[in-house]
Formats: sequence, C-alpha cells, structure tokens
Amino acid sequence: MTSQNQEEAVVAVVHGVHQAWDKGDADAFVSEYAENASATLPGSYMKSRQDIHGSMTFLFNGPFKGTRASDKVLDVRFLNDDTAVVITETGVLIPGEDAAPPERTAYATWVLTRQDGKWLIGAYCNSPTTAPRPGQ
Repeated sequence: MTSQNQEEAVVAVVHGVHQAWDKGDADAFVSEYAENASATLPGSYMKSRQDIHGSMTFLFNGPFKGTRASDKVLDVRFLNDDTAVVITETGVLIPGEDAAPPERTAYATWVLTRQDGKWLIGAYCNSPTTAPRPGQ
C-alpha cells in the first residue's frame, strides 16, 4: 500500500465516523473503534468501545439529536506502518447551520492502529478551539 493509499484509508475512517454522526447512528459510529479504544473529551473519559457507544447513544437521542458534524482534516502523520495520528477540526452543526460557532468547535486528535489489515481508532481526544481568557 502506498503512503497516499494509507492516508486515504485513515482519513476514510475519520470521515466514516462523522457520516455516522450525521445519521445519529451510534452503532455505525463505534464500528470504526477498536474494542479497547478510549475517548477523552472535556469533562469525560471513556475507556472502551462499549463506553463510547453508550455515550453516543445518549447524545444522539438527547442533546445532539438531529445535529451533524463538520469534518475538516488538518494533518495526517504516520508514526510507523501501523499507527497514524489525524488532527481534525470538528464542529457540531444544528439543523440549518453550514458552520459551527467557536463554542461548538473542537480540535481533535485521533490515533489509529492497523489491526488485521483494517484501520481502527485506538484513541480520540478533543479540545475546544477557543480557550478561556483571563476575566471571562
């Protein structure tokens, strides 16, 4: 597999997660995660695909119902033949929006590993794109 093909395969996994978000489909969302994957978000830490599934099921049926995810890949790096890091900018879009405001936009780090020839998400972490400033 060429480097370009590897990059396309890794980015396709990230895009697949966002497409599952757009459908509100927690099963499809976690299908790209390794069984022992972890996810760290402001205020929460999930340490398995099952934990991530439970969280996304709650969100898709509650606060994020009907939302979509914006999807902008900023960087793709390979640490070795079987490990990649992808940095994205992702926003939560409510119905009718074409762009998410800063308070619903995050930078995300995705760590993917190739297992039995398939790229899977091993770890995910995100951080708001805007940081609080003194006095806020």
